[in-house]
This record gives sequence, C-alpha cells and structure tokens, in this order.
Amino acid sequence: MKNNKQAKPSTRPVATEELAKTEQVESQEAVAPKPDDGSGVATAELPADLAQAYQKLLAEKQELYDRLLRKQAEFENFRKRIQREREDFTAHATAELIRSLLPVLDGFDRALKHRDARVPGQFYQGMELIYRELFEVLSRAGLTPVETAGKPFDPHVHQAVETVEVPGARDQDVVEEVQRGYKLKQRLLRPATVKVAKAPNEKAEGIEGLSD
Repeated sequence: MKNNKQAKPSTRPVATEELAKTEQVESQEAVAPKPDDGSGVATAELPADLAQAYQKLLAEKQELYDRLLRKQAEFENFRKRIQREREDFTAHATAELIRSLLPVLDGFDRALKHRDARVPGQFYQGMELIYRELFEVLSRAGLTPVETAGKPFDPHVHQAVETVEVPGARDQDVVEEVQRGYKLKQRLLRPATVKVAKAPNEKAEGIEGLSD
C-alpha cells in the first residue's frame, strides 16, 4: 500500500536566509552616515577670525568684572554709611540723655559742699553713696569731668566768669571751680565755669608806694 501523502518541503532554510539578509541591511543602515538634521551640531563651524572672537570675549569678561567691583565698592560704602549713621544716632541719643542728668549731678555737688550741721551725718552718707553710683554709671557711658583746679585756663573747655588776684597763683591759672564741666568720650558736653587768677596790678602798687 502506497503512502499517497506527499512530504511537505521544509521552510527553515528559507527563513534563516531571509533573517540573515534583514540583519545585514540593518547593520548597513547603522553604519551609514546620517545626514545633517539642521540642528547645526554636526556641522558647527569655528569663527572665521578666532583671535578677534577671543579678544571680544576677554573684553566682555573684563567689563563684567569691573562692574562687579564697582557694585561691591558701592555696597561697602553703603554699609559703612549706615554703620556711621547708626553710631552717630546712638551717640547723639546718649549725649542728650546724659546732658539732661547734669543738673542732678550739680544738685548733688552743691548739697555735699554746703552741708547743714543740723542734718544727721547718715543722710549725707546715703547721698554720697547715691551720687557715687550714679556717677559710676555715667562714667561707664564715657562721662568724665573737665580738669580745673590748678590748670591753665583753656577757652576750649573752660568758661571764665571772674578774674581774681590770688597770692602765689600764676596768671591765667584756674583758682576756683564754680560749676563742673564734663566731657563725653573726649567730646565736650559742657564747659566748666571757673574763676581765673590775674597778675597783680604792679603799676598801681608802685603809685601807692610813692604816695607814702
């Protein structure tokens, strides 16, 4: 009995051949150079005059650097001006406060110089303690008294109200302090009111001697 069924031809070799051709085409497409897409990346060109372009970039860089330095200098000047204005305002406020307290110090000075014998000594001791504490607080803020006794008269810090003849005193020396003066951090807050010595009138004395 014959087998009427005919054997079907195998398609495996054909499929393998077509697959090999496909891989060959893809590899050729991958190796082939791609045309420029118009982005300019593949066809970038250097400037025609490279040295001129370099000098232009350097000039722009220097201009930006100079501008930065100017801005930094302006900011530093602004910071210093604000700091100076703040210090001036603080100093002015402190000076005004201390100046308003000077009459209180004057009152303590007068009370301690002219003591009443009828007042108990404990009262003046307490007053001295308060005065010292107040003056210490003001001293920490920069308050210092103007030197007067025995010092030559200085119109910058002294205000003369009277000239007197004092034996043994040099001419134009301060012989008495009427009201104390004060400085605030080397800046005159109030001049000292003083009496100043004057030389004796020798001419008048000579005339009186002749008349005798």
